[in-house]
This record gives sequence, structure tokens and C-alpha cells, in this order.
Amino acid sequence: MKLTANLPLCSYRILTLIAFLLIASGTTFGQAKSGVPDPIEGKWYGVTGFPTDRVELGFEFKRNERQELKAYLYAPVVNFYGLELPGLLKRDGQKYVNDAYRLSVTLTDGVLAGTYFPLNAPILLKRTDKLPVEVPLPDLPKGPGPKWQVKLGSGIYAPVAVRDGNVYVGTSGGLFHNVSLKDGSFIWTFAAGRAIHGEAFVTETHVYFVCDNGFLFKLDRKTGKEVWRYDLDDSRVSRFLPHQVVDNSGDFDWDDHSPRPLLIDGVVYVGSGDGSMHAVNAATGERVWRFAGKGKIRTDAVGDGPRVLFGTFDNILYAIDRQTGNKVWEKDTRGPITNSPAMIGDRLIVGNRNGLLAALNPVTGEVLWRMLFWGSAIESSAVASDADLFYIGASDLRRVSLIDAKDGRVIWRTDVYGWPWARPALSDKVVYVSVAGGSPYQMRHVGSLTALGRKSGKILWRWPMPEWPGSFLNGFIAAPVVADGTVVVGGLDGTLYGFAVE
Repeated sequence: MKLTANLPLCSYRILTLIAFLLIASGTTFGQAKSGVPDPIEGKWYGVTGFPTDRVELGFEFKRNERQELKAYLYAPVVNFYGLELPGLLKRDGQKYVNDAYRLSVTLTDGVLAGTYFPLNAPILLKRTDKLPVEVPLPDLPKGPGPKWQVKLGSGIYAPVAVRDGNVYVGTSGGLFHNVSLKDGSFIWTFAAGRAIHGEAFVTETHVYFVCDNGFLFKLDRKTGKEVWRYDLDDSRVSRFLPHQVVDNSGDFDWDDHSPRPLLIDGVVYVGSGDGSMHAVNAATGERVWRFAGKGKIRTDAVGDGPRVLFGTFDNILYAIDRQTGNKVWEKDTRGPITNSPAMIGDRLIVGNRNGLLAALNPVTGEVLWRMLFWGSAIESSAVASDADLFYIGASDLRRVSLIDAKDGRVIWRTDVYGWPWARPALSDKVVYVSVAGGSPYQMRHVGSLTALGRKSGKILWRWPMPEWPGSFLNGFIAAPVVADGTVVVGGLDGTLYGFAVE
């Protein structure tokens, strides 16, 4: 260490004394003492989390080639098997801290205890000889397979809408189709002009949907003829879909959905890519009001009494007065909101891309409880079950969860071996889950349509989507829909599938 020439002699003595005390106390700040192993080095395994969501995980603490003390995470719940955590493991006496992952543990009598990443959850670890390894994909039943399928020509990101034996769905190729729920045969097709990523809203006589050319369309349900179009003024907002990762290809933005229009009392409420929420007269297509928010709105609005609630890519959850378009409240969730909020009982359930799931009072915006999905983004929306319970998927967590809306208690979680980004669909006994796959990626994700038992979460069958050589994404991003004994779901392969409901 280089010292200033003018430093007084007493300062040299103080620095020498401090260095001696640091060495004596074992404070290394990531660097090894000469030839002496650190007491924490080795493998540890245990539990972390609160009583509502407790999981197993482990760490291996060891030196890298620069003799810096590092932490390597083994967490089956988020499919990490030796993930090197950023930053160093710093030691202060018997306390060890990794600031980047908010790990803080103290070694006492052979046990590591402290707090960990999600909301400073308690953690308890003991030494072990063996840490978990990723298991092979199990040999699961493939189910009945589709009873019909029809090629729509380009990738399907939007969930279908079903009414009176008709299936309505748009594609990334700019076509909007009406096909038969019975066999997938075509009834009519409307050329919207650009990609359609959002679910339609269907009434007795009309169909409403948004398109990437910046318009909200209203069609005649019987003929497919245009009734009116409303300019959302977001046609220049770009969308960079996930693709193969190659040099100089650019970073995609995981922006693959559009909102479903919401119709209440003759007014259509729908968000746009420029951050605006629009209220449109359903009969005439004229604007009632426009609210300017922050960040893209790619998710559905939710109606709750006099309020419309929605989230944006700029982290904000808004409540707007339905009649006036004035803001009632807003809440910064500290992460992009890419899933649609959902009313479960009297609570508003919303997640974000930074892994936060929360329940709010829809009237005031007060947070009633919150939890983190162990570092996994929450792309799926919640779907109500029974007695204030709801199902929800995630992202890298790879799990579908059944959660109690009253307190955030996790009842079960099931690994579906891929990204369950879409909201699940329910029959009387089964949860149907769209699963996307991606390769290459830091963990295994394979595409499928998967059926789970509603009460147990057990995988009943898994119908795999074949991977395509050279592609990054495969499988299903669009949410499945259950209607009249059929599960209908669109695939990234451009095929619309109909499965028999069990």
C-alpha cells in the first residue's frame, strides 16, 4: 500500500494496528489469508423464506482463481445448479455478506443463519456433502393430443376468444380469423394489416381487438366486416420480439402481448403502446377520454366498480375514474408490469417483471401483502379458483402456483419444465398451462401444453411442442382457453390446436 510521505508517524502506527486487528478478527473482504481455509468454505444446504412460502436451497462457498471468496447458488425452486452470484462474499468476524444478492449469514456452532434476497427472508443452512443436481426431464404421459389443428400461417401470441361455437384469434401475420370450435374450419378472415398480439373481446354482435398498426377495430361478428376503427396513436411504437441470440442482432425486449379491450356500459377501455388509456364509445368509435400514463400498456384493464385499473411497462399501477378519466391513485411497483392485474375476491392481484407479486386494496391502492418469486419474473396473470385461491405462472421459476389471496400462502407449486408465461385455464378438475421453451438459455426450458390436477398440482399429462432447429423460442405463449368441452390454444408454430377437455 502506498502511503503519503507527509503522513505522521502516529498515523502509521494506527494503520498498522488496524491491519493487525483485521487479520486477527478474520475480516478478509473476499481475500484469502495465506494458506488458511475460511470456516465457511464448503457446501451448505437448508431452507429460506417465510411460513407462507418456504423453499429449500444451498450454497457452495469457495475461492476463485484469484483467491476471492465467492458464493454459488443451488436452488431447485428457480432451477439454479451452481449459479455464480455476482460480487464477493465479505467477512466481518463470523458474519458473511453478499451485497449483490442480499445474503447475510452468521456462522454459529456449525450453522449459518441470517437473511436472504426475497424481502430479507430468514435463512438457515447446515453443512452437507451433496448439493442438488438437475434431474432429467421425466417421462410423462402425453395425453390425448389435439382432436383438431389448423394452420393460420404465422406465430400466434394472442389468446383466442370463444363464443357460440366460434373461435376468434389474430396472428403475428396481421390476419384475424373466425374458425369453428368444432373442427377448426374457417368461417371468415379479416386482414388487419399488421401483427395482432392481443385477445379479442366478443359480444353478441361484434368483435373488438387491437392491432400493431395503431388501431382498435370493431368488426361485425357474423360477417367479419369492419364497423369502425379508432386510432390509438401508437403505430410507431416498436416491438422487438424474442429471437435467436447472434452477434449484432440487438437486444429483444420480451414485448409480445397487447391488451384485450374491456367493454363496460357501452364504453370500451383499452391501453396503447404510448402509455395512454383510452375510453371509446362502443357504438360510434369516438373518444370519450384519454389518460396519459407512463410506459407501454400491453396488458388488459380491469374494471372494479367506478374504477379502471391497469399497469404499465414503467412500473406504475394506475386506478382511473371510469367516468372522467381522472387518476384516483397510482402505485410504483418497482418493476415493469407485463401481466394483467386480476380481481381475486376483494383483492387486486398484480405481479411484475422484477419478481414481485402483491395483493392490493383496489379502492385505495394499499398493499395488503407482497412476496417475491425468488428472482423470477411474473408474466402470468392470476386466475381465480375457489375460496379466494388463485393459480398463476411465472418465468424462470418454471412453476405454476396455487396461492391464497388472503395472505399469500403458497398451497402448491409444480415445475412445468418451461416458461408458463400465459394465464392458466381451468376445467372442473384440470389446470391447463401453456409452456414456452427457449434455447440456448441459462437453464432448461421446453415447450408444451401441460395439464395439472386442480387440487394436487400433479402433472396429469404433458403434450410437448417439437423444437425447431435454429429457433430461440418454441411452444406456447398464448394462453389456453376452455370452452364447450374444448381447450383451444395457438402455438408459435402458427397452428391453432383444439384439445378435448378432461
